[in-house]
Amino acid sequence: MQTSDISESIRVIRLDGRLGSPEVDKLETRFTALSVASGMNALVDLSGVGFIGSMGIRMFISTARAMQRKGRILVLFGAQELVQEVLDQVSLGDIIPVVADEQAACAQIPA
Repeated sequence: MQTSDISESIRVIRLDGRLGSPEVDKLETRFTALSVASGMNALVDLSGVGFIGSMGIRMFISTARAMQRKGRILVLFGAQELVQEVLDQVSLGDIIPVVADEQAACAQIPA
């Protein structure tokens, strides 16, 4: 997991590898701290993620809800084809913005 702040209010979090149960157990606390506790909007780059399971989806939903309570937004972008298919199957885009690239993700953040 890598982060970069592209403005005072937007942080990009880049994830790599798998987002199955064992991996989410290892990264969820740090991911939450980097997104929710930062007080910034978070754009999550999924281009390096080859697999997402139910625990990864749960992590994104709980993080997005916690951020919404703080007036912030979580946006997912850059999902590989197989990951995007899973996100579509569970209609995650109905809960969290899921877009093609970083530019489209930035456009989801209110000015």
